[in-house]
Amino acid sequence: MLVLTRKSNQSIMIGDDIEVSVLSIMGEKVRIGIQAPRDIPVFRREVYLEIQQENVAAGATARAEVDDALKRLSSR
Repeated sequence: MLVLTRKSNQSIMIGDDIEVSVLSIMGEKVRIGIQAPRDIPVFRREVYLEIQQENVAAGATARAEVDDALKRLSSR
């Protein structure tokens, strides 16, 4: 992991297209801004993990539905 120190109103670049800026610092909270192309998804980690869990659950449900349909077709 790369660890950097930045002050308010400073930023870092990730590649040529992504800029992460420190907008403000209030106590233990840091407000950041992320400028990235629209085709690159940007999520807070907790939201990203929730999306991943929902995708796994949806995949399991879809797989169960496919298995049920195959059983019905093979019993004909």
